[in-house]
Amino acid sequence: MPTILGQNQYGKAENRVVKITRDGDTHHIKDLNVSVALSGDMEDVHLSGSNANVLPTDTTKNTVYAFAKEYGIESAEQFGIHLARHFVTSQEPIHQARIRIEEYAWERIETSDANSKFIGADEVKHSFVRKGQETRVSEIVYDGENWQVISGLKDLIVMNSTNSEFWGYVKDKYTTLQEAYDRILATQVSARWRFNWTDDEQRMPNWEKSYEQVKKHMLQAFAETYSLSLQQTLYQMGSRIINSRSEIDEVRFSLPNKHHFLVDLEPFGLKNDNEVYFAADRPYGLIEATILRDGVEPQIPVDMTNL
Repeated sequence: MPTILGQNQYGKAENRVVKITRDGDTHHIKDLNVSVALSGDMEDVHLSGSNANVLPTDTTKNTVYAFAKEYGIESAEQFGIHLARHFVTSQEPIHQARIRIEEYAWERIETSDANSKFIGADEVKHSFVRKGQETRVSEIVYDGENWQVISGLKDLIVMNSTNSEFWGYVKDKYTTLQEAYDRILATQVSARWRFNWTDDEQRMPNWEKSYEQVKKHMLQAFAETYSLSLQQTLYQMGSRIINSRSEIDEVRFSLPNKHHFLVDLEPFGLKNDNEVYFAADRPYGLIEATILRDGVEPQIPVDMTNL
């Protein structure tokens, strides 16, 4: 039975590109997930395997990163227009380009005036929290006599676009990672904190206020720490909470390191001055630790997935 080729397209899906625009000390982030689909005179590649009309999907990926440098990202729409126009006008066999873009918005982390003496006024211009933010969680355990209240959050995505380094680590014959003296530090925070409240109604915390204050101190510590490791930042976040909130005795963090790698633009004759990054989702480093009030025994489980 004869067959015919119907509608078809090809391309590179979900190209994650993060563009940092540096306006002096103020940084601006555009975080996009770009999918490219091309269609046109593609019968031969399907029927005979001839690639004569095929622009490699790897090339479409490279174009996304190169255009982020050459044109910048004023808006998702404008960036998509640049890409679509390029693919259709530069390649005769391509008759249509479909660019789908998801944009992940970030907002700046506000720091407290009380801590301004530790940082310069402009330093917070590079610290962001992703909009949409976190899921709030809690676990209440009562056995008829004793209460245990654990609160927390998950999926709180934060980023410092500078003021982070990673160097001086152990190296062996399998080490390929290059030392970094100015890197993006980003993580997806999962945190649990345990209250020292038992059953005294007079001492019951204001749960809503406590949650907002814990989150505030967590974010401020992340923004204000010049980080030499994610472990150092984690400890500062937990310590700020313990030292600021008397109702909390224990904080446990699970912080996956959301790696951002500089894209090599030299093959395209472009220099990448810490501007265009590839956002890798896996594999990732996973940093976990508990911070306790002095003299307190840990009670939050190491594995927080079941809380």
